[in-house]
Amino acid sequence: MTLDTEITDPGSPIDGPTDVPFDSALSERYLVYAMSTITARSLPDVRDGMKPVHRRLLWAMRLLKLDPASGYKKCARVVGDVIGKYHPHGDQSVYDAMVRLAQTFALRYPLVDGQGNFGNIDGDNAAAYRYTEARLTQVAIDLMDGLDENATDFRATYNGEDEEPELFPGLFPNLLANGASGIAVGMATSIPPHNAAELINAAVALIDNPQADVLQHVTGPDFPTGGVVVDSPAAIAEAYNTGRGSFRVRARIEKVVEKGGGWHLVVSEIPYGVQKGKLIEGIAELINEKKLPILGDVRDESAEDIRVVLEPRSRTVSAEDLIHSLYRLSDLEVRVPLNLNVLDAQHTPRVMSLHEALSQWLQHQFIVLQRKSQHRLDKIADRLELVAGYIIAFLNLDRVIEIIRTEDEPKQVMMAEFQLTDRQAEAILNMRLRSLRKLEEMELKREQEALEKEKAELEQLLSSDARQRTRMKRDLGRMLVRYGLDTPLGKRRTTVEEAAPAREIPLEAMIEREPITVILSQRGWVRAMKGHVETGSGEALKFKEGDGPFLAFHAHTTDKLLLAADNGRFYTLAADKLPGGRGFGEPVRLMIDLDGDRQIVTLRRAAASQRLLVAASDGRGFVVKAEDVLAETRKGKQVVNPRAGAHLKVVRGIADDEDMVAAIGDNRKLVVFPLSEVAELARGQGVQLQRYRDGGLSDATTFKMAEGLSWAMGGETGRMRTETDLSGWRAARGAAGRMPPTGFPRDNRF
Repeated sequence: MTLDTEITDPGSPIDGPTDVPFDSALSERYLVYAMSTITARSLPDVRDGMKPVHRRLLWAMRLLKLDPASGYKKCARVVGDVIGKYHPHGDQSVYDAMVRLAQTFALRYPLVDGQGNFGNIDGDNAAAYRYTEARLTQVAIDLMDGLDENATDFRATYNGEDEEPELFPGLFPNLLANGASGIAVGMATSIPPHNAAELINAAVALIDNPQADVLQHVTGPDFPTGGVVVDSPAAIAEAYNTGRGSFRVRARIEKVVEKGGGWHLVVSEIPYGVQKGKLIEGIAELINEKKLPILGDVRDESAEDIRVVLEPRSRTVSAEDLIHSLYRLSDLEVRVPLNLNVLDAQHTPRVMSLHEALSQWLQHQFIVLQRKSQHRLDKIADRLELVAGYIIAFLNLDRVIEIIRTEDEPKQVMMAEFQLTDRQAEAILNMRLRSLRKLEEMELKREQEALEKEKAELEQLLSSDARQRTRMKRDLGRMLVRYGLDTPLGKRRTTVEEAAPAREIPLEAMIEREPITVILSQRGWVRAMKGHVETGSGEALKFKEGDGPFLAFHAHTTDKLLLAADNGRFYTLAADKLPGGRGFGEPVRLMIDLDGDRQIVTLRRAAASQRLLVAASDGRGFVVKAEDVLAETRKGKQVVNPRAGAHLKVVRGIADDEDMVAAIGDNRKLVVFPLSEVAELARGQGVQLQRYRDGGLSDATTFKMAEGLSWAMGGETGRMRTETDLSGWRAARGAAGRMPPTGFPRDNRF
């Protein structure tokens, strides 16, 4: 496939259309776009940490003389100048960039001092630029220091009418102090903010030793919103040494004990980049959807400072469990990425380590120092030339005045008579008369000596690397006066302290433990009454017409319940999710995927450490751990695989001290054998517990041989009978057995 393109460039060697392959034409054009995005839009420069739009914004504000001591000007004026003179893009994108430079919760060291609504940490947008005003901060002034001293190159603007700096020469370490983020084509950058004082101390260490370990000074990110970085020192070092990684940042949460023993949590700092409004919405959603049952309420009591109050559902809730649950389920813990992808001095995108980024910034500062020193030398040379001319004029003042009064071309005459340069003669002629009284030889001599001394010092500075290092350390020391760790602006806000990952809190800890009575009807309607009520009471045994009681037992809201169907499938129900006991409950089949033609064998509490005896109607069974039959989904878990024509008949809990099994068949034959003869499986058919000539298994149970086998006598007396001499029924597993003792229930049930 080819593409016809019209060549319109008059300087092009090709006239008229030309055929080029479509893929090559597309790739060339896309590559141009990609490089433009990478180098001129999305990635910051390692030397000043700025993108072009930010650099142009500050430059335009500087030209408008919006320094910290001046008044504010409308942001519309600034945006207009920027898009008209330097940055021909959308006004909204430029204003958005300006707003971010002024937000104290977005930038660690704001570069713009805004007046008006510049948005807030809740996520609200700033007011339109016609309503807001701005000026530069001292940080921005420090960042641009040296622009008037030839410390950096200037280039023509997009239309060639003005000039703009290629980068800012100031000594403030903006790239790492304020961070940056951006998405280019095929690459991105994400640099969290750091503490300027720590960066300056690390730079001083690099001056003395280029191989110094900067992590001795930079402990981790320092976010404007505070918070706690909980990664290990090894993880932080790995991220900084490779330039890629992330930091685990948590909110600062404090437990406040109330009078009377109650308590609540107060969030005073939230992770960087998290909008407070969305954070609170997310926590409220956890409460509404009952994903965090131990949390009762969330309130926003913030004014100028952040204050989010979290109320537990009960004072018996563990504060540590609630905090860990919030870390896991909400944005009170986030990961802040690190991708130190920047443009180096040759405008090449590279991922740098922290050490390399600081080293390159420091190299740039030495170049700035040399250029500023050379610029000052040039200024001194110009001034010395003029001072020498003034001294000649003072020594020959009467003759100079005479020449000016009498000669038609006084400049040429003075140059010839006193060996003056053109600039010296021009300066003498341009002097005002009132300056003559100040033209004293001693003053001029003193100025000449001071300039000569400064010139010598600058020449020594430029010729000595050691002097340059000493000067750089002194200049960085002056920066610490403003940004030191003991200053309000430079004080570290984010704490770095290692902590284990937020642990997963078990369901039992997430639910308030309350006693309940679980009732299951013959038709499969289930409910949970509050408290441990007597299951024989009339209130507990109210059922729909045609329905009746099937099972009732005591439990707690923190329990898991096991429901077994006759096809050998086990289902898990959460006790706290059961319907209340005011009505008839709800069909249990609405809670699980249980086929309508399947019967419920049992519903019981699930103790994780307990073992169960399961047996099918054909007399085959095995022992299984309760934890192995717990199901994670509505579909349940297949545990027993009955043979054709058989179905699950028995599910019994086994006490720790029980050592025997008793099985009775429909033929009223009883057999007793050791529990150790029954296999323990996770699923399957099991082993033969009892053999039948006709019928099948009626019931099976486990018991302690020393205490004998007990059964209810029947009727309303509640009396029990115990048979201790079971030698007549003792046999090997799989035996047919013999008739049970006199008085055994006629329904063949234990």
